[in-house]
Amino acid sequence: MLRHLLLLICTITFSFNLHASKLQSGYDAKEYIEIMSFQLGQILHSDSVYPESVQMHRFREVYKSPETGLQNQWSLWVGSDSVAVIKIRGTVGTSESWLANLYAGMIAAKGYLVLAPGDTFNYHFASDEKAAVHVGWTLSTAYLIRDILPRLDSCYRSGIKDFIITGHSQGGAIAYLITAFLYNYRSEHKIPDDITFKTYCSAAPKPGNLYFAYEYENKTRNGWAFNVVNSADWVPEAPLSIQTVNDFNKTNPLVNARKGIRKQKFPTRLVMMYVFNRLRKTPIKAMHQYKKYLGNYAGKLVIRDLPNLQPPKYADCNAYVRTGTTIVLFADEQYFKRFPENNSNIFAHHLFAPYLYLANKRK
Repeated sequence: MLRHLLLLICTITFSFNLHASKLQSGYDAKEYIEIMSFQLGQILHSDSVYPESVQMHRFREVYKSPETGLQNQWSLWVGSDSVAVIKIRGTVGTSESWLANLYAGMIAAKGYLVLAPGDTFNYHFASDEKAAVHVGWTLSTAYLIRDILPRLDSCYRSGIKDFIITGHSQGGAIAYLITAFLYNYRSEHKIPDDITFKTYCSAAPKPGNLYFAYEYENKTRNGWAFNVVNSADWVPEAPLSIQTVNDFNKTNPLVNARKGIRKQKFPTRLVMMYVFNRLRKTPIKAMHQYKKYLGNYAGKLVIRDLPNLQPPKYADCNAYVRTGTTIVLFADEQYFKRFPENNSNIFAHHLFAPYLYLANKRK
């Protein structure tokens, strides 16, 4: 009896170890630096400032997708320990690629895009009806995820169950949405439950509003998703955000503001109502302007490149927020001596070199 019990315990332990994730939760500086080195390739090997970064990483590229959508691309890397990396490429120097960023109206975080007649992309990033995301990066996700899913399935069938999702800049913004899509896809049992995802967004701009962020952070809690940010970099501060009274939860003090003002004596009541209406209407008017130009107008430019795309319904929202667990790479005095402010190069603090410099210092 004891022998059978010991055999059962050993079998359970072996089974657990066999399926245990090779990835560990929590920010790992060496892991981040390693996956960032994919971006730079041989450039690092000529710079002695990054001695720990230039070591050969354990991953090899096994697939690079064709360009799709608004010149988006991803690649698959596989490590010697059977951990795979889904790497999303960032912005390249073409108008089509930049349109993915500038098409910054918001749409519901659960819905669909009609890419062409008979070709509808159904997406689910968050369930809250108030959750909203960036339309341009959702469009990029629509094209990329269709190519990612069959490769993910092939990896799984070959025994790979652990995936790092990563991207720098625009790639990081899309990585947010790829992560949210895959988490919901897994919860709907459309991919196996024992797949593990860990995300390193790098220098990523803001992908959606607070209600998207709440769900994303809840799903990836306990150290499974990060956005690594250089404090001198302006890109994580984008897109511009406008918060209105309609962007609050339903239970909030503004709901009964008018009732409270009406209880005040004249002329205090008149002055307070005037001020309240001005403060309420100004951001709402600004939000509609952003929706008009970054949604409707930018959408017309996108349709020149994707003529079969049907414009989606844009949300009455432009309240972008910083999302996920943020790892701050703090730019100190020593940093600015090496990477000084440079108005002639607006990406001076956004490139891979300053990020890797700070990431090595922070370890």
